[in-house]
Amino acid sequence: MSKKYVYFFGGGKAEGNESMKNLLGGKGANLAEMAGHKDLRLPVPPGFTITTEVCTYYYKNKRRYPEGLKEQVEKALKKVETLMGRKFGDPDNPLLVSVRSGARRSMPGMMETVLNIGLTEKTLPGLIKQSNGNERFAYDAYRRLLMMYADVVMEKAQGIEPKDEQGIRRQLEKIMDELKASKGYKSDTDLTADDLKKLCATFKVKIKEVLDKDFPDDPKEQLWGGIGAVFASWQGRRAVSYRRIEGIPDDWGTAVNVQTMVFGNMGETSATGVAFTRNPGNGENKFYGEYLINAQGEDVVAGIRTPAPINEYSKSEYNKDLITLEKAMPKIYRELCDYRQRLEKHYRDMQDIEFTIERGKLFMLQCRVGKRNGPAAVRMSIDMLKEKLITKEEAVMRVTPSQLDELLHPIIDPKVEVAQKPLAKGLPAGPGGATGQIVFTAKDAVEWARQGKEVILVREETNPEDVEGMRAAQAILTARGGMTSHAALVARGWGKCCIVGCSSLEINIETKEIHVNGKTLKEGDWITLNGTKGNVYLGKLPMMSASEENRLLNDFLKICQKIKKLGVRTNADTPEDAHRARQFGAEGIGLFRTEHMFYGKGSDEPLFILRKMIISKTETERKKALDELFPYVKKDIKTTLEAMDGLPVVIRLLDPPLHEFVPRETQKLEQLALDLSISMDELLNRAESLHESNPMMGHRGVRLGITYPQISQMQIRAIFEAAAELIKEGKNPYPEIMIPVVCDVKELNDQFIMAKQIYQEVLKKYRLKKIRHMLGTMIEIPRACIVAGELARVAEFFSFGTNDLTQMGFGFSRDDIGGFLPDYLKKGILAEDPFQSIDQLGIGELIRIGIERGRKTRKNLEVGICGEHGGEPRSVEFCHRVGMDYVSCSPFRVPIAILAAAQATLKEKK
Repeated sequence: MSKKYVYFFGGGKAEGNESMKNLLGGKGANLAEMAGHKDLRLPVPPGFTITTEVCTYYYKNKRRYPEGLKEQVEKALKKVETLMGRKFGDPDNPLLVSVRSGARRSMPGMMETVLNIGLTEKTLPGLIKQSNGNERFAYDAYRRLLMMYADVVMEKAQGIEPKDEQGIRRQLEKIMDELKASKGYKSDTDLTADDLKKLCATFKVKIKEVLDKDFPDDPKEQLWGGIGAVFASWQGRRAVSYRRIEGIPDDWGTAVNVQTMVFGNMGETSATGVAFTRNPGNGENKFYGEYLINAQGEDVVAGIRTPAPINEYSKSEYNKDLITLEKAMPKIYRELCDYRQRLEKHYRDMQDIEFTIERGKLFMLQCRVGKRNGPAAVRMSIDMLKEKLITKEEAVMRVTPSQLDELLHPIIDPKVEVAQKPLAKGLPAGPGGATGQIVFTAKDAVEWARQGKEVILVREETNPEDVEGMRAAQAILTARGGMTSHAALVARGWGKCCIVGCSSLEINIETKEIHVNGKTLKEGDWITLNGTKGNVYLGKLPMMSASEENRLLNDFLKICQKIKKLGVRTNADTPEDAHRARQFGAEGIGLFRTEHMFYGKGSDEPLFILRKMIISKTETERKKALDELFPYVKKDIKTTLEAMDGLPVVIRLLDPPLHEFVPRETQKLEQLALDLSISMDELLNRAESLHESNPMMGHRGVRLGITYPQISQMQIRAIFEAAAELIKEGKNPYPEIMIPVVCDVKELNDQFIMAKQIYQEVLKKYRLKKIRHMLGTMIEIPRACIVAGELARVAEFFSFGTNDLTQMGFGFSRDDIGGFLPDYLKKGILAEDPFQSIDQLGIGELIRIGIERGRKTRKNLEVGICGEHGGEPRSVEFCHRVGMDYVSCSPFRVPIAILAAAQATLKEKK
């Protein structure tokens, strides 16, 4: 018996179910579930699914199908024919089918669909008969098949690359637009039966002319052409690009769904639509959707006509005058509402529903977990938890780190925005604000972004071919399309700022201009979008970060905090950073860099004193400069310890090479020479003596403290005195003093002896019995990982500096990787940038060795990470697995790290 490749669904029965997504794809599994599950059994047009295993076989065997597939398809087709009382290819009573893709994970618009398969010159009379003599409907279905089949099967699936974006579909659309213009028609629905007959005949001639092949007027050839085209689309350019962006494996393959056609374009009692069981734009528990009377499904997502709202809640500025489904077809709407409730209760998640109404009868074509933006994902998780639809663990797993990141997205500065008049308004399809230069093609968006420019992709409407340009752009703006259009769907999935259906825009692709409300904008002009409100503004408006006072975010993070085991701290150099991170839930500071007080606001005076210390030639000169610097350092440390009162603050002693602080400007050099009472020549000679060939591995970190012990002494004293003063003020400081760039335990001994002596002196000075503190080291040199057992004899904590550990472990200079890393990634030599996510095979192994050997010596050794990896989700999960106590990241990555830590805990339990 041959392997089963085809799974039937329909008539209240199904051979598959929702759990079989890997085999049947998301669409096929959900069709089986809707059709066959005892709690659902919804009116799903019958059909069958060809499994993803066939796709895998197809590509491994030179695009051939496995043995037995053809027979299984014929058998399943006969079941559909019996159930529908129609026969595929029958001239008198034909069965028509659609052929659609369906991967494990939703890839909206990235693969192909062909509708109305089985419609030929011979079966057209039968379709006219079925539709009670509706010739217009039948020929409209035929012209749609001609357009789709020529585009999908005869051009794209054959690998034909059209010139200047003038593919066969665009050429056929042009013919139709010219006919409409000549007759004064505004809409496709104005075309008469005679118009459509002529159009179909013209289309066939054009197809033959452009593709050098006749359109197949044979149902079986159409069916297998459609099936092959769907499999071919798995390796299509846009599908491959989308998989790369979304991290979907190439070897998953797609399933193919063959399903009975039901028609929303049979007249005024027919319609098609898309709905969401909750609002995907903001997460509100309200039924939201759009529909079109006398249309097929492609019309809704393509944005060809403005869809009407299904109810009052779904109304917007641009469809408020259109009649709702609730009013137009109240009985159908009530039935759809019932299915909404049943589907959400069954799947326990927001569902994206596609439906068709054929002559007053409702059919459910698809349901899937709906794409949503970050704010909506967080709100739905919290609401569904309150409704007891899901558990707190499920609520945490429902939100991705990238979705949570959207709540921290920039917004237009409200003070500036309130004074601006919108240039245009559209539908708010993607959150946050964005500003950029106008580009009109996906290709230009990619190219301009590659040059470092911020761009906004402006299109009449997007299509799946635009996916790479959409990804490269800061935001997307379209003149047509609704909240369920391609642009809205993809942008929502990515959390990208997006406005659709901005109908006041007149876009001229050829001249690369936009005409709107009496103004003309050209390529390269700046515009600003508010994707939350749907407003378009002229010019480049200032952005600001989203408010930390975000109730939704805070409520969600509280749930995560209760679940996670791994601590989350922040890298902060100012009290403001510390305060912001603490609001987000940071449990301390994992990296406070003392050198950062010499940059930015208020740094001029301390930086000048530091430079005097650096250029000093004698110990006396150096001590004098350090004494001047001491109060600045103590004040900076004290305010940060106070901001984190009661929580640990890891303070790293001076790390960068000293020459980095030497000024280059002549005026500053002259001032420095004057203050030190030396000549410019002497100053320049001293500065030159600090120069190093490879400063990253030179005189920095602990090496400075050993060569110039006064530098370490000053910093350590400032830390202990700052803590002592806070204790006297009734506060509870907790400094952790960290020595950087260590490779040997003797280096630590040298510094810790000084630290302990100063500690005793400060206790005596402030008449204190103790100051809570720890002494530890930063692990950033491979040798330090190997000798971690020795280091732990004196160090009370380790903090892995993964930025430098990655540089030294790979032998890559982070500042110079641009010349070769892109080629490494493109050729698959490296799977990803090791500076973005921890290289778990190599650098990760060094970290494991360091932790294991360190804790073998000191069981209660505190271990953390303070590189940029501390806010990257997969790196956070790795840190959880290897038993770290905490991760530390920038303030605005703290929420991401908290979520990633909670999800790591749940994955471990699972």
